[in-house]
Amino acid sequence: MFDIIFIGLSLSSILLLVALGLAVTYGAMGIINMAHGEMVMLGAYVAVLANIWLGSNLFVAIPIAFIVTALVGYAVERLVVRRLYGRLLDTLLATWGIAILLQQAIRLEFGLTFFGIHIEGLGSGLQNVPVPAALQGTLALFGVQLNSYRLFIVLVTLVLAGLTWAVLYRTPLGMKVRAIIRNPQMAAACGIDVRQTNAITFALGSGLAGVAGVLMAGFRSVSPDMGATMVVDGFMVVVTGGVGSLLGTAAAAGLLGEINALVAIFANEIAGRAAVLLVVIVVILLKPAGLFSFKGR
Repeated sequence: MFDIIFIGLSLSSILLLVALGLAVTYGAMGIINMAHGEMVMLGAYVAVLANIWLGSNLFVAIPIAFIVTALVGYAVERLVVRRLYGRLLDTLLATWGIAILLQQAIRLEFGLTFFGIHIEGLGSGLQNVPVPAALQGTLALFGVQLNSYRLFIVLVTLVLAGLTWAVLYRTPLGMKVRAIIRNPQMAAACGIDVRQTNAITFALGSGLAGVAGVLMAGFRSVSPDMGATMVVDGFMVVVTGGVGSLLGTAAAAGLLGEINALVAIFANEIAGRAAVLLVVIVVILLKPAGLFSFKGR
């Protein structure tokens, strides 16, 4: 039974990394970023390319993916999202278009296929990333054999979740982000540069999604459309936990990940997804603001 719970915990860890960025950006900026799943995909492809062209493993790919996807997210916010604040449906459509463009860029190898140039690691085919030898096999913990790579995923997630909490609650940037989440107009009136803070927050969320992509590349095939479902799962976690609440996001990720794993093992994957959707619907009906939403005054 503990093995099943541990599998659910590793799935929850991936969900948490994807949802952390959404929880902060959606809460602070009030936009629905449909391209967030593509940041997961870009992070996975960074792992693929780093392995092929640099001969490096997942350990090296994690910081590289964070930097690359954070820069892409920063560019998306500065060039597109910044012009659409306060227009929810417009941001949804615009970021959906960006997601499609990013997918096609990988499929067409940034347009180089039209000139007969092939970049190994890109294209429409499936790619795989080997797990480092140090993370292969199992590890005995309290008399239970645990998959080393899944344990690594959990540990990385705990570290990044802790760092995210520290940034939001122990730094001037975090104070600004929390002020914007509560009341962006009042934050601007108090002298906070809302636009610059939003751009940095968007980049941070994108970087976390990129790390999630690297971790996913270790146990599933990498493809241009792998992030399409991740953004839906991320938003389900955010809505269930409460917008802008890190505690709620972590709790919702753990709850939904465990439910998905338990039902999928005892029934099948489709039943697991159905069970997750049922739980989300029940939470929305009983607590529309989420499990750990901010209290209003």
